[in-house]
Amino acid sequence: MEKLKIGNVTLENNLVLAPMAGVCDLPFRMLCKEQGAGLICMEMVSAKGIYYRNKNTEILLTAMPEERPVSLQLFGADPYIMSEMAKQIEERPFDILDINMGCPVPKVVNNGEGSALMKDPKLAYEIISAIVKAIKKPVSVKIRKGFDEAHVNAVEIAKIAEAAGASAIAVHGRTREQYYSGKADWDIIRQVKENVAIPVIGNGDIQNAQDVILRKEQTGCDGFMVGRAVQGNPWIFHQILHYLETGEQLPKPGIEEVARMVLRHAKSQIAFKGEVTGMREMRKHAAWYTSGYKNSAKLRGKINEVETYQQLEELFHTVALL
Repeated sequence: MEKLKIGNVTLENNLVLAPMAGVCDLPFRMLCKEQGAGLICMEMVSAKGIYYRNKNTEILLTAMPEERPVSLQLFGADPYIMSEMAKQIEERPFDILDINMGCPVPKVVNNGEGSALMKDPKLAYEIISAIVKAIKKPVSVKIRKGFDEAHVNAVEIAKIAEAAGASAIAVHGRTREQYYSGKADWDIIRQVKENVAIPVIGNGDIQNAQDVILRKEQTGCDGFMVGRAVQGNPWIFHQILHYLETGEQLPKPGIEEVARMVLRHAKSQIAFKGEVTGMREMRKHAAWYTSGYKNSAKLRGKINEVETYQQLEELFHTVALL
């Protein structure tokens, strides 16, 4: 499996957990690390949230040495605040600082942040440049194909990121207007790869080892970011790595293995966030874990009624006959 170097950070392999808000909290990241992800990306953190000491921001900034190498993702639109906050948090246990220029959510975009920055190349340069100068850790940038089909400028923004001193760029092959619909355009990722010398990480619809092989041939890109396909499926990293190393396709985990993983995940969630919040957040994860298994629709209804770890354990004991 290919290693990947981002600045002075060398990854064991080139599979990257995408930074997904509401998914990539610490308990889930630890499971993905255990399954072999080469780089773990945290949920995006607001630079203003750090600046104003927002109480919800601290939990998003929590990283553990065991999950390293880990990438911390900042979003914002003010070069001064972004660079000052990057400096303020640099001592925390993360390895790469990633700048979010891809988030499509209206409340982020309407503030001129996330993928809105792709509409302002000058400001994008100023933000990347200010952060690169402010900290010693390598800086990466996450972008999309463009804001919409009329403004496909991933190549331009990637060149700007490189000129501003970024050590790597991740490209999601969809526009902001597409959100996550339709198919990802990997040809734009190929174009970015052909136009910059820094590592390019491709993102969009990676679901198995065959996708990695196909996209590597198509684009020559250096790394592969796994997003929605990892929801309820941290095993995906082990499955891809195993296939690339041996040519053997591992079977989908049995319901007993799924049940064990759900309960481990739930215990970590509770330890990290307390039972009330941990169990509430665990419902969506449990629904993802069980999707596609026998009677999963009926099971999802029961999962949504679960309020305590004990109830979840009883439910999954019944399901898996553990």
